[in-house]
Amino acid sequence: MDQETGKKYILYARKSSEQEERQALSIESQIKELREKFENLQIVEVLQESASAFKPHNRPFFEEMLNRIGAGKADGVIAWHPDRLSRNEVDAANLTYMIRTGELKDLKFGSYLFDNSPEGIWMLQMALSQSQYFSAKLGKDVKRGLRAKAEKGWFPGVAPVGYINNFEKDKGERDISPDPERFPLLRKSFDLVLAGNCTPAQALRILNEDWGFRTIKRKRSGGKALSRSAWYQVLANPFYYGDFVFDGEHYIGKHEPLTTEGEFWRIQDILGKKGKPRPRTHKFAFSGMIRCARCGSLMVFEEKTKHYKLTNRTAKYTYAYCLGRKKGVCDQSGVTLFDLEKQIIGTLISIQIPEAFKIWALKYLKEAHLKDSQDRKQVSLSLQHLYNDTKSKLDKLVDLRISDRISDEEYLGKRETFKRELSQLKEKIDSEDSRGENWIKLTERTFDFATKVRERFEMGSLQDKKEIVSIVSNDIKLDDGTLEISLTEPFLTMSKGFNKQELLEPVKLPTTIEERPDLRPQNLNWLPGMDSNHRPSA
Repeated sequence: MDQETGKKYILYARKSSEQEERQALSIESQIKELREKFENLQIVEVLQESASAFKPHNRPFFEEMLNRIGAGKADGVIAWHPDRLSRNEVDAANLTYMIRTGELKDLKFGSYLFDNSPEGIWMLQMALSQSQYFSAKLGKDVKRGLRAKAEKGWFPGVAPVGYINNFEKDKGERDISPDPERFPLLRKSFDLVLAGNCTPAQALRILNEDWGFRTIKRKRSGGKALSRSAWYQVLANPFYYGDFVFDGEHYIGKHEPLTTEGEFWRIQDILGKKGKPRPRTHKFAFSGMIRCARCGSLMVFEEKTKHYKLTNRTAKYTYAYCLGRKKGVCDQSGVTLFDLEKQIIGTLISIQIPEAFKIWALKYLKEAHLKDSQDRKQVSLSLQHLYNDTKSKLDKLVDLRISDRISDEEYLGKRETFKRELSQLKEKIDSEDSRGENWIKLTERTFDFATKVRERFEMGSLQDKKEIVSIVSNDIKLDDGTLEISLTEPFLTMSKGFNKQELLEPVKLPTTIEERPDLRPQNLNWLPGMDSNHRPSA
């Protein structure tokens, strides 16, 4: 405590996250340094806040400090530098006026010497003015630089979701590029909304839960699923089709767009004024399942109505067309839903098996399974014996430890080894018991599916058709009206591995030597002899 004056002081520490103050001491460092330097003064309170001093009335603790000094609860202020107290004209004037009138009796700074005299007050005003000038000039320079960057076509700020800032380039030249991990997933989610497969809310669930989308992990945020509010901000942000707004002005960006302007406004139409998806009147079985073989975009479906004047007849057609064609990046022509279904049926016919073959195949597989089960039984018995033997070793190990014949270290090491072996053996035993039965059940379900797959498709609902196609293939492309359907196993094998009809037809055996020349005898002496009456010998 200051023995001469007996003044009471409030220690005030401030640090803003703004760019011009990033090099300032942290709040903790300011408090530590000031306490050590002014340990002989009576500090009645410590106030700290993280806020900018560039604008007046922006710091509640600073206002509270001045009020307490005005009420006589403190006499002076301790701070690291005058710019910690003020960077604007209003707060600077209040401070110097309180000093001049005697309300504020003293100021102590860790890196600035203040003398409560006319000359000292004048120097303080100069220091505060310099702080205000530095902040104002720096802010203007920063804005000018950001505006220049925007005019070059680069968004001056943190890149939106799906993009990353390029920090490898020099400051002022840093651009924005697609995030290789998140950009493709966002594009796929846009396609889901545009194709009408699901609502924006459903697309968000697929993006987060099915595709594992997570935002970029930063120091204090990120690494989480995309929130609902952030998702709708993405859908409504013109940045994703190439434009952006900065400081109230519109700019055309140079970054790679995620979508087209036409698609963007279609999404806005889907969202509606309140951001809720509008009901769609048409649903199509293969929406979101077929991609263009040329540009990789989704094929979307659209119902059109055509009126024939000569016959006064109106017909409705459903067409599939490439989204890339709408963007002007693809020349893939449209195709009718009827043609697509006809090609899908052709593929289903190639994997369909006759009922008789299914019965024969399952009978054969069950017989093979029965024979194999005997071998598996022997394997299971062997594994069970090994399991019992290992368990017995573990029990004996406990007895050895109780009788103090082995140390704790040896006991713990061997116990973990035996427990690990028991766990592995148990898994193998359970696997042997269930493997055969599960395999037979899976085979039966697959064969049942393959025997009636065409009928189920032709007579099924939209959902049935979608499920059937998703079962037999997970990769379908369209090229010039022709579907390229990549079959999954075992349907690929069913399609090209054998001819089901030949397997069920009786084999035609050869009946003459001419049909089987390999059976012609090589030694005529082996032929049956003839008696004198020229009759075949018995």
